[in-house]
Amino acid sequence: MTEQRRAILAAFKHGERPLSPDELHSLANQHVRKINLTTIYRNLKAMLEQGEIVAVAMLGKSTRYELSGLDHHHHFLCDKCDRVFDIPGCPGSMQSHAPEGFAVHSHELMLIGCCRACA
Repeated sequence: MTEQRRAILAAFKHGERPLSPDELHSLANQHVRKINLTTIYRNLKAMLEQGEIVAVAMLGKSTRYELSGLDHHHHFLCDKCDRVFDIPGCPGSMQSHAPEGFAVHSHELMLIGCCRACA
């Protein structure tokens, strides 16, 4: 466990939401001066491979990352500040929304609007 990896983990814990590489870079720099974006990307790749984090795909936006092992949840994208927030819980099965004869195996839900700070 390198000092840079500890700083990135601290950034995830402090951020408390899915983070972009740039957001991770800013937060990690508060713990380790002069950590560069290349180091962030290299650690993200390793952390994904080791299952420490998961990628959060955002339609038309850059991928965000969050710690793995969280309960099933969904996301809110602020279209003003471009930050992503966790939405705890889940509305439940989406099977009733699928066309007749289709089987739903999983789902992702993303809400888009303005966060509290931007509203």
